Amino acid sequence: MPSAEGNLTWLPAADWPDLLAPPVAAALGRVPGALATSIDAALADTAAFCDAYDVAPEASANCVVVEGRRGEEVTFAAVMVLATDRADINRVVRRHLGVRKISFADQARAQELTGMEQGGITPVGLPDGWPVLVDARVVEAGPVVIGAGLRGAKLLVHGSALAELPGAVVLELAIS
Repeated sequence: MPSAEGNLTWLPAADWPDLLAPPVAAALGRVPGALATSIDAALADTAAFCDAYDVAPEASANCVVVEGRRGEEVTFAAVMVLATDRADINRVVRRHLGVRKISFADQARAQELTGMEQGGITPVGLPDGWPVLVDARVVEAGPVVIGAGLRGAKLLVHGSALAELPGAVVLELAIS
């Protein structure tokens, strides 16, 4: 039966810094009890990951980087929703960030700014000042799987720990 742990072996993330992108490893102290596991990088995308490793999609949280603009001002932010949900980027996120235009950030730019690999970007270790918008369902989900900054690894954290990250704001982001 699918679960947050799936059929993976989870170990304390602090003991496995080679599984983490450098900014994630540096910020790991902000997420108490984080566990890490190695995965096949070709299976990092959510659907393939959940199928291959028997992880429940409702226990997997996705992080997307958005770029908002108001005039010449550009704002980057991370948005966290469960794999079973879609975030209301055009209304809720745009309004919260106070921007006129919003889109998903260019992949190469997101990698450059975060120091993380596309498909592994996580809210842990993002640049200072970035808002981290966490859907309330993620906070309430209990243990959730998130990226580790590298495609070949995942973190298992309590959803409520994401609400404690610097810049984190809990919102009703999921589109019903």
